[in-house]
Amino acid sequence: MPPSAQSAPPAPRLLDQVREQARYRHYSVRTEEAYVYWVRFFVRWHGMKHPRDMGASHVQAFLTMLATERGASSSTHSQALSALLFLYREVLGLDLPWLQDLDRPRYARRLPSVLTHDEIALLLAALEGDLQLVARLLYGTGMRLLEALRLRVKDVEFERNAIIVREAKGNKDRVVMLPRSLQKDLRTQLAIAHSMYEADLRTGYAGVEVPHALERKYPSLGQHWGWFWVFPAAALSTDPRTGVVRRHHLHDERLHRALRKAAAATHIAKRVSAHTLRHSFATHLLQAGTDIRTVQELLGHSDVSTTMIYTHVLKVAAGGTRSPLDVMAGV
Repeated sequence: MPPSAQSAPPAPRLLDQVREQARYRHYSVRTEEAYVYWVRFFVRWHGMKHPRDMGASHVQAFLTMLATERGASSSTHSQALSALLFLYREVLGLDLPWLQDLDRPRYARRLPSVLTHDEIALLLAALEGDLQLVARLLYGTGMRLLEALRLRVKDVEFERNAIIVREAKGNKDRVVMLPRSLQKDLRTQLAIAHSMYEADLRTGYAGVEVPHALERKYPSLGQHWGWFWVFPAAALSTDPRTGVVRRHHLHDERLHRALRKAAAATHIAKRVSAHTLRHSFATHLLQAGTDIRTVQELLGHSDVSTTMIYTHVLKVAAGGTRSPLDVMAGV
């Protein structure tokens, strides 16, 4: 059959195109899943119309529904808008004038929840095993939860007392301190991880996931010990993108559940999450006199104004301004 008579291959479905473009830009799995969710929601809410046949009024109606009927927070609202902008600009290749006129919701800046040193000690004591070690690592370094869970063996440098955080938020690398008090327990954790690594090699399972470009260039790289997870999951799982059965790192929900349980057991009334440990790390460093630029670098903030939020916590906690009630009471 001549080429002109051959039928063209079917065009990828819209959601498959969203996934393809997200992966091409090396977006995280979570960002990809979030964008697919919002695009699917947007299309279904408009009665399965194709986005090419919709315009500014359809997008604005959808965003208004999220704010008024669903009571979506400003961050959720902003994520939905980002997903739709990605759909039109990157997937459909349409950079229409009305896209510039869509307003992002005003971000409500909240003071972070920060624990005292005593509360941190109580919380950590209520955790056990590898989850306690992850929590101590978060508080001791200021790493984000997924940064700690995705930590590779090769990026823990005991000799330099340093940890290299790879492909963090904004696809940036940075270096954080390796607390001396964690070295012994981290070495023990690495010994446990190594036994799991050897078992996987013996049974012939695929190595751990590595960045796609490296995996194509060096197919066996994921089987090297240096690329293995510091905190591997106990069981094997199927990679959602490739369908390959391999060992993943610990699931973040395990620590979320453990922290909620520990906070309840220790009667800590404040909101406690994995990010609370990062907030507490930053605040306690500033309390100890660490320069804010150093804290900014350790946290991986691109703008020091983001780090400044912790100085607002300190201003209140320091009690630098005397209440008029105390003046009246002579306290």
